[in-house]
Amino acid sequence: MNLKFTTCERRGPVLIVTIDRPDARNALNVEAHHELGRIFDDFEDDPSLRVAIVTGAGDKAFCAGSDIKDDVDPDRKPISGFAGLSRRFDLRKPVIAAVNGFALGGGVEILLACDIAVAVESARFGFPEPRVGLAAIEGGLQRLAQHIPFKFAMQMLLTCETIDAATALRFGLVNDVVHESVLLDTALRYASAIVAGAPLAIEATKAVVMRGMAEAGVTGASVWRHEVLGELWESSDAAEGISAFTQRRQPVWKGK
Repeated sequence: MNLKFTTCERRGPVLIVTIDRPDARNALNVEAHHELGRIFDDFEDDPSLRVAIVTGAGDKAFCAGSDIKDDVDPDRKPISGFAGLSRRFDLRKPVIAAVNGFALGGGVEILLACDIAVAVESARFGFPEPRVGLAAIEGGLQRLAQHIPFKFAMQMLLTCETIDAATALRFGLVNDVVHESVLLDTALRYASAIVAGAPLAIEATKAVVMRGMAEAGVTGASVWRHEVLGELWESSDAAEGISAFTQRRQPVWKGK
């Protein structure tokens, strides 16, 4: 794939996706959204890839949201949404955000679409959309109050205040705050821990959690889990996991 606004690096089963528009604070235009959409399409379809890490180029910004010099019409984004992620509700593979600086508007919405988030100490987070007559419709309004307490979510969304990394950690918006020199290494450690699990088990875990959050709550997810877990128990990886445990050896996962 010919990439214009991003770079991709494969490290074994981990795909590192870097938004590469540092001169625009990694804000995304329509072409960039579609490019990222294709990247995550390929990630989803590639059985050799298990985890993706998304980050930004440079040391100033993770993503400053939409490039308002471009058209911000949501209908011009790919069906998978902001950065090809915000509406990708059925992505079963984990995605980690490595927040290397400011995350504003859609930048926070990328983070909210990820499963784990690590941020540098200088990172800041906020939703400035109302100040320019817009709203965080690509996941901010829908997801933020699922990730942090309701009143604090409303404070961020209505006042347009930014918060620092320490506050984001305190309220659970990110998992870790680290020095910039170890940001990617920290994200890769999370990825390595995920890859140690059986592929189907990891995907089933994420699928049930996401179904419970998005659709019928705990009751609906509890019913649907039987379908997912039935497939999981019948997999060769499930048999391998039990055999490896009883034989006190490392399992060899096949994703089948």
